[in-house]
Amino acid sequence: MLGTRIWGDSMLDNKTVVVTGVSSGIGEETARDLQNENATVIGIDINPADQYVDRFIQADLSDPASIDAAVREVGDGIDALCNIAGLPPTANAEAVLKVNCLGLMKFTDALIPNLNDGASIINMSSMAGSGWRNSVSACKDFIANASFENVAAMVDKHEASGARSYYFSKEIICVWTLQNRWTWRDRGIRMNSICPGPVDTPILADFIESMGERAEERMSVMDRPALPNDIAPVVVFLCTDGSRWLRGTNLAVDGGLHSNMLDQMYDLS
Repeated sequence: MLGTRIWGDSMLDNKTVVVTGVSSGIGEETARDLQNENATVIGIDINPADQYVDRFIQADLSDPASIDAAVREVGDGIDALCNIAGLPPTANAEAVLKVNCLGLMKFTDALIPNLNDGASIINMSSMAGSGWRNSVSACKDFIANASFENVAAMVDKHEASGARSYYFSKEIICVWTLQNRWTWRDRGIRMNSICPGPVDTPILADFIESMGERAEERMSVMDRPALPNDIAPVVVFLCTDGSRWLRGTNLAVDGGLHSNMLDQMYDLS
């Protein structure tokens, strides 16, 4: 036992969960909490992970061949997939869209046959994706037509260079989650996403650097940045059967940041 169970009598006994981005930040904390709940954790990351995993598979989500190899190594009998791996806005735009979108979507689609009926898929989006309503056409175009080979052209087409690539990547994941609310309904497989605000992980400084005044404004209305252990319990809940009636939800886990944005937009106070 690594710590106190979140949900009391565990709803994850005998469950197997795949976690990408498992070597640090929210992914590492999610793996720790999952093991506390008696889940078996298969960790995926480009960087080695030596704790909170029952089995580790090294994979590069920007490389289709590496993704295919990882899916083969994962095997069958998966009860939940936590897509947490991602690059920050300071990374190259093509790399951001490959890892945050194309790699995430390819890995998920390829893993569907390995999932048990009733499985849960959780995508880590961000409050940076909250503007998806203004980018629906671009998001749909990317989802339908982007590939690892043409991602540079997609960056140009949708003006997604620099920090915009990160916002666009998270908007895409919000839209993709909504699109897939019932895709595997016949098997009871559900998909949801989580949209955190700023989180105190090793890449927080990258967000502040790239977002400038917008980051400072958002941080000023929060009590503090989130910690990974503020986000991970929500990921764990979405892995359990207790979340079975959540489908296609983009869940804000942000200390009230999204509510504050809505207040500013609609003068709710």
